Amino acid sequence: MASTLVLVIVFIFDVIAFGLAVAAEQRRSTAQVVTDSEDNYKHCVYDSDIATGFGVGALLFLLASQALIMMASRCFCCGKALNPGGSRAWAIILFIACWLTFLIAEICLLAGSVRNAYHTKYRTLFTETPSCEALRKGVFGAGAAFTFFTAILSELYYVCYSKARESFQPYGGRETGVGMGTYS
Repeated sequence: MASTLVLVIVFIFDVIAFGLAVAAEQRRSTAQVVTDSEDNYKHCVYDSDIATGFGVGALLFLLASQALIMMASRCFCCGKALNPGGSRAWAIILFIACWLTFLIAEICLLAGSVRNAYHTKYRTLFTETPSCEALRKGVFGAGAAFTFFTAILSELYYVCYSKARESFQPYGGRETGVGMGTYS
């Protein structure tokens, strides 16, 4: 059966990644237009930039979780053959779905972190108001949602993969391959 230690570690990494993504959504940078002391220039002042760190942290924890699952399952392509049947079919479907949701989550977290770190640096003279660009609401939230989906799918994938791997029996109960010795 699937390694309980791998499942627990992956679950903990996924929970941390989800929590950091939710925290990043809650702490997105916001900006205000401020006039300098001489009333000549207007510029943008941004609040805390901690959401970028939260987003990168979520990205790294999700990456570590995915890497651990793929190493434990040998990325589905290496190792001994899997038993044909329902477990192998589900493992293939979950493998593809797991990678798809993982890529979407990583793209959302990376794009959110980069966009949140971007601050307009220019000033305007007298009456013009600068556009203080900030990250749209929901980018980190989408990353958190897909992190949650990735967590569920990767755990299910590993369980199905382990079940299909351990139930494989070669034809005739012997090793596969060409025998090089005398008949037995």
